[in-house]
Amino acid sequence: MLDYMDPGGENAASTASTVQTRPPKRGSEYAVLLRRVRDAGLLDRQLRYYIWKTAVVGGAFVAGWAAFFLLGDSWWQLATAVFLAAVFAQFAFLGHDAGHRQIFGTRRANYLYGVIAGNLGIGLSIGWWTSNHNRHHAHPNTEGADPDIMGILAHSGDRARTGKGFRRFIFRHQGWLFFPMLLLEAGSLHFSSVRAVLRWSIPNRVWEGVLLAAHAAGYLAAVFLVLSPGKAVAFIVVQQGLFGFYMGCTFAPNHKGMAVLAEDDATDYLRRQVLTSRNVRGSFLVDTALGGLNYQIEHHLFPSMPRSNLRKAQPMVAQFCGEIGVPYCETGLFDSYAQALQHLHTVGQATRTPTEA
Repeated sequence: MLDYMDPGGENAASTASTVQTRPPKRGSEYAVLLRRVRDAGLLDRQLRYYIWKTAVVGGAFVAGWAAFFLLGDSWWQLATAVFLAAVFAQFAFLGHDAGHRQIFGTRRANYLYGVIAGNLGIGLSIGWWTSNHNRHHAHPNTEGADPDIMGILAHSGDRARTGKGFRRFIFRHQGWLFFPMLLLEAGSLHFSSVRAVLRWSIPNRVWEGVLLAAHAAGYLAAVFLVLSPGKAVAFIVVQQGLFGFYMGCTFAPNHKGMAVLAEDDATDYLRRQVLTSRNVRGSFLVDTALGGLNYQIEHHLFPSMPRSNLRKAQPMVAQFCGEIGVPYCETGLFDSYAQALQHLHTVGQATRTPTEA
């Protein structure tokens, strides 16, 4: 079941509508929570944690490719593809943390880590991702401002009704198509990275492009030199398809099915972040599998908080939301998917005409 920690006994709206809450004391409530979190040391860097995390993920990366070369031209390489898909996702989580400056104290150090893990390691531009993702954090679930809800899916009935042709077909059936489309997510991320390097004025775009090209050249050379053409194509399809699927399954529980804000909405920062986000109950396994993004509320309130501190901050944030009467949404992993799919399906029905309903 979906849980809202709401002392007033009213559930937060998870429909595509502007949030309605009691008038906030602008700035003061978030400042109180920020002071509590900072005094608890939860914004302090956790370099030791990231050293061992990097060592584990980097070791898995090396082991995966070592197994690839040892196996040679074999259909067993599809198992290697599955393993490397998971490792690529873990590298993406580390790049995400670097993009939010969670790892090091300086912008430069985090950026260098990000281009190694992202551009060179898995072929995703850290410059593009940071620019795109910062817009999402500034305007989560906000129509016309959050790039994460302006893509191929509709998150509100108003947007669903604007769909024409093939896009209208996607909107109408998006609840059923969501998981199959995730198999194309890695391709979309690679395309967006290359397009940004070629067209956007991102910093260090030449070096970002060089590292993206080095990744692509090394990846394709390894695959096609070791495997026959048919096996090579199958390896790429499985490895990239599951990498994208994994990433999409990580993002799905975070905001889909939560409140969608109008572009001119004036909700204050704390409420905007909390009411548009959903937490997934964690365990060590869930925390690892989702890269800490299951603490989506805490992450949105404190983007630079090291991943290892999110679990510690969670009860503090939930308690504070209770004190000020702000609904705090937390659910189980599979319930979060059910809520997200139900929302997408409901929004998709807005494309139907009165005679079709």
